[in-house]
Amino acid sequence: MRGGPTVDVPSLLDPEFPLRIKQIGAALAAAAVVLTVAAPAQAASRIIPLDLAAGQQPENIALEPDGSADLTFAYSGEIGRVTPCGQVGVIARIPVPADGDVPVVHRKLFLGGIVRAPGGNLYVAVSTGTVATGLYRVRPGTTPVQVAALPPTGFQNGVALDPASGDVFVADSFGSVVRRVSPRTGRVTDWATGELLAPVSGFGANGVKVHDGALWVSNLDRGTLVRFPLTGAPGRVVASGLGPVDDFAFHGADVVAAINQENRVVTVGHDGVRTVLSISDGLANPTSVAVRGDTLYVADSAYFGGTPNLLRARLK
Repeated sequence: MRGGPTVDVPSLLDPEFPLRIKQIGAALAAAAVVLTVAAPAQAASRIIPLDLAAGQQPENIALEPDGSADLTFAYSGEIGRVTPCGQVGVIARIPVPADGDVPVVHRKLFLGGIVRAPGGNLYVAVSTGTVATGLYRVRPGTTPVQVAALPPTGFQNGVALDPASGDVFVADSFGSVVRRVSPRTGRVTDWATGELLAPVSGFGANGVKVHDGALWVSNLDRGTLVRFPLTGAPGRVVASGLGPVDDFAFHGADVVAAINQENRVVTVGHDGVRTVLSISDGLANPTSVAVRGDTLYVADSAYFGGTPNLLRARLK
């Protein structure tokens, strides 16, 4: 397992941060072969096991006000909910099309990102390789509704809500694009495109978050985190050398990121890149993270072995 290098990395919110990116990227790359031990757990983590045989492979997380975690189960079409006491249930199902064929993974359906709007609606990115591909609105207890169609040739992955407009950003991991979708009108626009979002041989743009006046996007193949100002100014790489980075979240001025195939969760901040959870803590292909206060939620999909689970731990 490749550990996180310790280098002098300023806060991502520091206005001088972009000026030092090139140096930092080189330092990260040089240090990437150094094996390190995960930082000691700040408090006992709790692992809530999920049922692999039932298709409970969690791809993404949205948190409810009561501390429950809503999870997309990647290939089953189900949206699950894990209560604070650890009970697991299904709150909605998106039909799996008989003729579905998601590009590259060749499954009938893939559920990607999930985000919760202030009124309680959930928005989920769905890929099928058919006209059923799109952004869906989910209200527990009702039938999910496709609010916008998206290209069947794409792989719809991370989603993020723009709190100012209510629009949803959707990352297409194959299309080198992040699209802006209006759930009210169904209008879809290509909001950001280009090489910063492009894959190398597999998955490009992956996780997305709106934070501090910008849209932040992870690129799994390139091991980078990119910041696109919401003003429309050009995007730029703000962290590199991260490995196969999937979803991420913010904890104060730091980024907390899931490094999927390496079975790590890292923080990126003023003290560099640090591994805070590893396979020894129960990780099995972490696909997504969520943070509320100092509580960290990690979804482990077990795509490449192990047992899927939802892990909760404390951050400093």
